[in-house]
Amino acid sequence: MAGIVVKPRARILHGHDWVFSSEVLKVFGDPADGDVISLKDGRDHLIGSAIYNSKSQIVARRFSRRRQDLDLDFFQRRIMQASEYRDRRSVEPKLRRVVWSESDGLPGLIIDRYGDQFVLQTLTLAMDIRKDLITTAMADLFGDIAIVERNDAPVRQAEGLELRTGVLRGTASPQTIIEIEGLKFEVDFLRGHKTGFYLDQKHNYTILAPYARNRRVLDCFTNQGAFALTCARAGAAEVTGVEENPENIAAAKRNAACNQLKVEWVQRDVFQFLRAAEKTGAQYDLIVLDPPSFTRTKTGLRDALRGYRELHMRAFKLLSKDGLLATFSCSHHVDDPAFLQTITDALVDARRSARRLRRFEQAPDHPVLPIVPETEYFRGFLLEMMPGR
Repeated sequence: MAGIVVKPRARILHGHDWVFSSEVLKVFGDPADGDVISLKDGRDHLIGSAIYNSKSQIVARRFSRRRQDLDLDFFQRRIMQASEYRDRRSVEPKLRRVVWSESDGLPGLIIDRYGDQFVLQTLTLAMDIRKDLITTAMADLFGDIAIVERNDAPVRQAEGLELRTGVLRGTASPQTIIEIEGLKFEVDFLRGHKTGFYLDQKHNYTILAPYARNRRVLDCFTNQGAFALTCARAGAAEVTGVEENPENIAAAKRNAACNQLKVEWVQRDVFQFLRAAEKTGAQYDLIVLDPPSFTRTKTGLRDALRGYRELHMRAFKLLSKDGLLATFSCSHHVDDPAFLQTITDALVDARRSARRLRRFEQAPDHPVLPIVPETEYFRGFLLEMMPGR
């Protein structure tokens, strides 16, 4: 088997599963992009099997510590193990992320389930050229299913892959209705964000709901209205959802009508809305900040933190004396210390004080590997303003 020898200080020798181009000491056997390769240290010891792509900054991603090929039996075994893990975590069987990339030993493979319809993303070359094997394994495990390909994520371009969407197997409906804690939401598999819905947040809707009762709620970056509608159903006094994307606002309105709930929807840039609200003296008792990722690279971290700081400062100024802020970040490069420091700086800017009530995490069907910190991209906090400070 062809492969690479890694440099002595490569991070894979300290537990990580990735090899960056700068960590390669030698390539042997002339591997082709997308091949399975052997990883070896400087003493010629095997340290695992990996997928290879010379076009990517991450040239190798280990998927096994032994010699292993990517055949049908392998995909059946790994996908079944991933599904059984979520069963043990009591994740709803027909509304879950079935496979979460490196966290399930399948680097670059994402599978989400919505009823009997599955959405597939192959974000690495090796997984992309084995789509037929993967979909066959899925059908063998889950029966007569429909599989939609949602391969329009920009990260594919780093692997030299084209962007595409479509139906890979079965008869798939482009849209469906899902239900979360008694609320119905429209899911668009081909055009909705990610694979159609933010499954990493769905447990947090239930957690936040009790805090909304009798409160004036502002849901920023409302997307399709999930937090806004959850708060309205929980008995909020009034709810406003702000979103710049017109398609998302239209979907949020349809979701509100489907659930017979009243929300004021505002199509506007969130920063502009918050500035205008401050000028009018508006106040809210609960504000939700759930923006899209502010940066996908380390080079954009400084600008991202600047954006988070302004966003939080303006939200703090609009909160009532004992108001609540539920804030989330899905920017991997903004870790806990950086996010908390940004919140602290924003409190100083706004001349407010707050207590931290709880921490939010990504859903249990998006497991985190300590040895691969990139698997943890999501974090959030619930803060309560302190009156008279």
